[in-house]
Amino acid sequence: MSKSITALRQPRAPETHSIVPRRDTAAKEQPETILSERPSHVQTQYGGNDNPGVLQVFPPAWLPYLQLVRLWPPAALLLIFFPHGFGILHAAIRTQASLGDVVRASIVIFGGCFFCSNAAHTWNDLVDARLDAQVERTRRRPIPRGAITPTAALLFGATQVLGAVLLLTCLPFGLWVNGLYATPNIISTSYYPFAKRHTHLPQLVLGFCLAWGVVMGEVAMGVQPLSYSPQTGEVSLDPSVFCLVTGTAVWALIYDTIYAHQDLQADLRVGIKSLAVLLQERSKIVLWLALALMTGLLVQAGRLSGLGIPYYFLAVGGGSASLGLMIWRVNLRDSQNCWWWFSNGFWWTGGAIGMGLLAEYC
Repeated sequence: MSKSITALRQPRAPETHSIVPRRDTAAKEQPETILSERPSHVQTQYGGNDNPGVLQVFPPAWLPYLQLVRLWPPAALLLIFFPHGFGILHAAIRTQASLGDVVRASIVIFGGCFFCSNAAHTWNDLVDARLDAQVERTRRRPIPRGAITPTAALLFGATQVLGAVLLLTCLPFGLWVNGLYATPNIISTSYYPFAKRHTHLPQLVLGFCLAWGVVMGEVAMGVQPLSYSPQTGEVSLDPSVFCLVTGTAVWALIYDTIYAHQDLQADLRVGIKSLAVLLQERSKIVLWLALALMTGLLVQAGRLSGLGIPYYFLAVGGGSASLGLMIWRVNLRDSQNCWWWFSNGFWWTGGAIGMGLLAEYC
C-alpha cells in the first residue's frame, strides 16, 4: 500500500524488477525483520508491507490484516463501491426515489462492499501466495512473508463473508432472492485468482466481478433488473442496466490492464497470464478501442433510460475524457507510473460517472 495517494511521487524512469525465490524460501523470513525494512516503491503499490500513518492508529497486531485487505489507500474498496453507487443512482432516477432511500441504500451497500472487498482480497492472496512470492511487488504481502498463516487468513476471510451475508439480509426481497442476485458475483470472484492461470483475460473476469455491483445497487433500491419469463424460460437483464454494467466492466478492464503492467516483466518470467502479457506493446491500441466501446455503452445506457444533458456532459464526456487522458499519458513501461495513474485515475473516471448520475437525479 502507498503512504498516501497524495504523497505519491512523480513518475520515474522505467526500472526492471528481479524475481525473488518461491514462497517456500520467502516464508522463512521473519515478519518483524521485514516490517522494519523500508519498502521500495513497488512494495508500496499494494505490495502489502507498507505502514502509512493512517494505519498506525490501529494495534500492531492488526497491521498484517489491514495490509491483507488493502485498506489504505482505499482504491480497492472504492473501486468495488463505485459500480454499486452507479446502480443506486440509476435506479433512483428511474423510480424517482427519495433522498432518504438513496442514503439508506448507500450506507448498507458501502458496508457490504467493505466486507466483500476484505473477503475477496483475502481469498485472492490465499490462492496467489506462491505466485506472489515470486514477484518483486507482491512478495512481501502478509501471507507470502509469513505474517499471516493460510489457516488464519482463511478464518479471517470467513468472518468477512459472514459480515457481507448479514448486510445482504438488509436489502429488499429477502435473503434468498438477494443471494440469487449476488451469485454471479460470488462465482466470478471465487474464480478470479485462478483466471490468470487459465486465460490471458483475467481483467475481463475482474471487470464482470466489479460491474455486477451495478445490479446489486439496483436491487438495494428495490428494483429487480432481471426478469424471468415462465413461457420461454428465459432470464433477461434490463437493457439500460445491461449497457451500464457492460460499460462499467470495460472501464474496469482498462484500468486493471494498466495495473497489470506494473508486473509485466515478472509475470512473463513466472508464467502469470494477463492482458498486459498478451498485448505488451500493443496494449494502448486495444485500450483506445475499449474506451470507444465504453463511451458507446454509456451513451446507450443514457438513451434507454431517458437521461439528459447532465449525464451526457459529466458521465459520458467527463468519464471518457479522464480515461482517455489516463491512456494517453501513462507510461506502461514504468511500474510506478502505472500505479500513479491507476490509483489517481479511477477517482476521475468513477467520480465523473457518479457525478453525472447524481446531477441527473437532483
